[in-house]
Amino acid sequence: MELEVISRQPSGTARPTPLLFVHGMWHGAWIWEEHFFPYFVERGYAVHALSLRGHGNSEGSKNIRWHRIGSYVQDVAQVASTLDTPPVIIGHSMGGYVTQKYLENHPAAAGVLLASAPPGHGVWQATFRALAKHPLAVLRVNLTFSMRPLVATPERYRWVFFTPDFPEDTLRRYHAQINNESIVAFLGLLGLSRLHPRRVKVPMLVTGAEQDTLFSTAEIEGTARAYGTSAEIFPNVGHNMMLDTGWQAVGERIASWLDEQEL
Repeated sequence: MELEVISRQPSGTARPTPLLFVHGMWHGAWIWEEHFFPYFVERGYAVHALSLRGHGNSEGSKNIRWHRIGSYVQDVAQVASTLDTPPVIIGHSMGGYVTQKYLENHPAAAGVLLASAPPGHGVWQATFRALAKHPLAVLRVNLTFSMRPLVATPERYRWVFFTPDFPEDTLRRYHAQINNESIVAFLGLLGLSRLHPRRVKVPMLVTGAEQDTLFSTAEIEGTARAYGTSAEIFPNVGHNMMLDTGWQAVGERIASWLDEQEL
């Protein structure tokens, strides 16, 4: 599979453990470039982000509706295998779910989850929230087997991913870069691709956003408990924790946690 991978190296000697970022639904590797890449490169990390198959400039866009969560895990494994040492895997939303699945059977230095789809009931509650807010869009998803209707307009995109006061011009710039998503992967998030947290043996940082419309604080805390840790919830941040206006506090906590782990 030909995958888009974006990488940046620090100006001096890189820290020994690289970071590998995994995006969520409708997005691509580009979501990490604007804020997180320069932030972590400045702190000495080699950073890498992939676009999962069918996303960004990766192969597979024509049949994106049929890609599985397991296929996305294979994509992460493909990129991680090219690195000199097992990386810290940092996953957002669906990418957090993929990260959890990857960590069950693959080597890594640690895992970081940002507003991740939780183990157990997956995205059932998020789906009910979307149904209550945008019932016609959810109906179109079911009729067309396309995930695009949920984010078809900037207004719907804002509701899913950002705080209400997020700048309109930046919102529209991001919205212009998103693509469709796999309906089969979505079904995997509903439980067809079950997670097994007890199989994960590496340190985990679990974070969530106070103004997340998809995953509640209680769900994020449940994810943290599954990995034997405590959730860290960031106020005034929406679901896209790496792009919303409160991104720097999120980056700072990840960086300090990595220092605590001596990574």
